[in-house]
Amino acid sequence: MTPLDLEHPVWEQVYMVAPLILVGTREPDGTYDLAPKHLAIPMSWEEHYGFVCTPSHATYANVKRERAFTVSFPRPDQIVLTSLAAAPRFDDDHKYSLAAIPTMPASKVDGVLVENAYLHFECELDRIIDGLGANSLIVGRIVAAAAADDSLRDADRDAQEMIAHSPMLAYLHPGRFAEIHQTHAFPYHVGFKR
Repeated sequence: MTPLDLEHPVWEQVYMVAPLILVGTREPDGTYDLAPKHLAIPMSWEEHYGFVCTPSHATYANVKRERAFTVSFPRPDQIVLTSLAAAPRFDDDHKYSLAAIPTMPASKVDGVLVENAYLHFECELDRIIDGLGANSLIVGRIVAAAAADDSLRDADRDAQEMIAHSPMLAYLHPGRFAEIHQTHAFPYHVGFKR
């Protein structure tokens, strides 16, 4: 093993697998923003979902003000759309690249979701935990969720067949992505409990 230099972010020295999501928020002018995030994860076995954000980003300010956000899980064939959501803002503070991303209205919160994503969450803000270095953890309570029919788990359908037919997008920080289309059953020990 090679010791990592802690003077530089550990996350920049190795690749790590993470989800790649698009967080939707309402801007002060009533339009909607989408921003890609990869430091994102369920926050409990209950309906809580969270992501890391920087207080200097519009996403943070929008969530804090509106107390809601959406989460869209794009498919691998939506990687270019996901990249468009990362485009910088112009001098007038607008992200014009978002016009190329097809969206649909959320049902329970004031927001939009990315069309054809395989999973959608609509969240009300639960809490913000500031002070994680220059970052914060934003945790929402899921108030609505929907999954594409081809992504729903079904006891009568082989898991590998389902994932092969409906692959998932993963982000390998820094700067790479992968299409997950082959998986294996995890070898749980006899007696394992959550």
